[in-house]
Amino acid sequence: MSVLQTLREKAGPLVAGVIGLSLLLFVVSDFFGSGNSQRRKAKKVFELARIDGQTVTYQEFEAKVQELTEVYKMSGTNEINEEMALSIREQIWQQMLSDRLMGKTYRETGIAVSPEELETLVFGDNPHPIVRQLFTDPQTGMFNESFLINFLQATETDDATKRYWLFFEDQILNDRLNSKLVTLMSKGLYVTGKQSEYEASLAGNTVNFSYIARNYAAIPDSSVNITSDEIREYYDGHKENYKRPAQRDMEYIAFEIKPSEEDLKEAEKWATEEKVHFAEATDLVQYINLNADTRHAGFYLPLSELPESLRTLAETEERSAVIGPYFEDGTYKIARIIDIANRPDSVRAAHILLTPNANRSMAQARAEADSLMQLVRSGIDFNLLAMANSDDQGSAQVGGDLGWFSEGMMVVPFNNACFSNKKGDLVTVETNFGLHIIKIIDQSRSVKKYDIGIVDRKVIPSTTTTQSIYAEASQFAGTNDTYEKFNKAVADGNLNKKLALNVAPDQKELPGLTQARGLVMSLFQYSNEGEIVLDGSSQAVFELPDMYVVAYCTRVQEEGIAPVETVSSDIRFILAKKKKGEIIAEEMKKLISEGKTIYDIADYYNTTVQDAAGINFRSFSIPGAGIEPGLIAAASASEAGKLSKPVAGNNGVFIYVVNTATPSQPEDMALIRERLGSNYEIRASYEAYQAIRDKKEVVDQRYKFY
Repeated sequence: MSVLQTLREKAGPLVAGVIGLSLLLFVVSDFFGSGNSQRRKAKKVFELARIDGQTVTYQEFEAKVQELTEVYKMSGTNEINEEMALSIREQIWQQMLSDRLMGKTYRETGIAVSPEELETLVFGDNPHPIVRQLFTDPQTGMFNESFLINFLQATETDDATKRYWLFFEDQILNDRLNSKLVTLMSKGLYVTGKQSEYEASLAGNTVNFSYIARNYAAIPDSSVNITSDEIREYYDGHKENYKRPAQRDMEYIAFEIKPSEEDLKEAEKWATEEKVHFAEATDLVQYINLNADTRHAGFYLPLSELPESLRTLAETEERSAVIGPYFEDGTYKIARIIDIANRPDSVRAAHILLTPNANRSMAQARAEADSLMQLVRSGIDFNLLAMANSDDQGSAQVGGDLGWFSEGMMVVPFNNACFSNKKGDLVTVETNFGLHIIKIIDQSRSVKKYDIGIVDRKVIPSTTTTQSIYAEASQFAGTNDTYEKFNKAVADGNLNKKLALNVAPDQKELPGLTQARGLVMSLFQYSNEGEIVLDGSSQAVFELPDMYVVAYCTRVQEEGIAPVETVSSDIRFILAKKKKGEIIAEEMKKLISEGKTIYDIADYYNTTVQDAAGINFRSFSIPGAGIEPGLIAAASASEAGKLSKPVAGNNGVFIYVVNTATPSQPEDMALIRERLGSNYEIRASYEAYQAIRDKKEVVDQRYKFY
């Protein structure tokens, strides 16, 4: 028995996952009570999707999401942000679709991957790309089989490592199964001789022709009559054209959570009282970092670059003076000079960056930096060392040169190392990027600069203010509990009502609103047209980061075939165009039967004859006419010198005369057959899955949970 088969048999279900799921089902059972109807109700509540008649529960889906999240973390991704979480959920969804939809096909076609085949995919002479990627030595860029063997040995004793490997093993299996199915189908496709002949005929002639067009708009709408029976008949025959997604429209009022006058006074009072303490402080930087909302940046600025509010303080050069409080950018501030120094206006520097990583600790980086500095001092060119050693690949290509920069453009430690030292100095400094060896290439003239410390307090809404705004929103929602009252209150109060149109179930943001996912979920789960939007607890006030929102659902569009009454205007336009085309065509036929030329007919319609050159069956558009496949097909297959019958197109009805028809050079039939065969094989790789999916029921309700 193979190593991997043994590993698979040893890998039982995850105990923690089973316990967690069992506890959750116990709670659900206790909440909904006993009996089949209650269990069905619970199942419906937690139904995340249906794929080919099989229910996918939220618990099942979330368990797989957590498994993949752990794989990401084990792969070195420590922080899973919202964007990455969204990507992980989408990967799990696509994987579930593939498993549920393709699994039956694999079984019915007898496709499988044997243990021996799987072992070959891992240990063979040509390992699967996933194996190669996982176990390629980053130092050499070569596949290292010993890495693989050591890793698999670790799976025997470490459950986390085992789960990590089994995830990738499943990916290898699924990829191999899909590859076999695609190969089976593509090899089953055959290009006949007739197909090759037809393909060759498509480019048989290249034509130059003259044409005129009579636009449908030339016939007034009053000239055609479209009955409701005709609309219904067309609708019944084309229902698939009127599939539509679920959508909602919403109108809402936002109650902005902003500071009150009391909040402003409280912040100003704090800043006034703090002014005394700031004046008495001796370690100003520490004082700022302990008491201010914003840490001290530590950059020196010349007088010309200081804000207007600080220039008077700088001009006095009085280090003990404290100005303020003054209000700026929603914040009360007090300020004091920390230091005044003559520093370069700008600096040109080069650096070598040594970043700590899995193969290099900070201590090792320091030792490496010492060695590199000794090499520079011994005469080795700094540029060459930067090219060979710097982890900053952008500057390494130019010898580590960062060009000229002014104060404040680099992180503080790097900035101060460059502006506090002299031209020609070689210094090291540590930042959050790693260890830098800095060579100060040049410095501009020195100017007087000021390091000014600021203690700030951002004015934010207090709890009392927030509660007051919430009470206002709650009262508005309670008083205006119908759509009519809502609109009347908006009009009477001259309120700024906003609209969110065509909202999709999986939408994350709304116009003017941030982090509005909870509102969107409630809009689809608990809302009816013309009613106030409520959350799962029947509350009408939604709390967003900087506002409260009260909303009304104004339109509900469910997923599925649109009712005939909602698409009747679209159908009426289609049918009217068809009837107008018939009227124009009959008129053109009459003119042709009278022996009129294309130029006579152009004069009759007060239009001009246009020319098109180099057109064949594969052409995409016609100069002056646009995308008109009907005209292209008809003209490329017509004889020269003969006035055509009317051809109905996208924008009007055409008649034309082919002036010249040049036969194309005949293609080798074997090459045509080979090209078509390759095209079939490529299409089989993606159309097979899509065809299977189109035939199966897929109901995606992830929007109810995420």
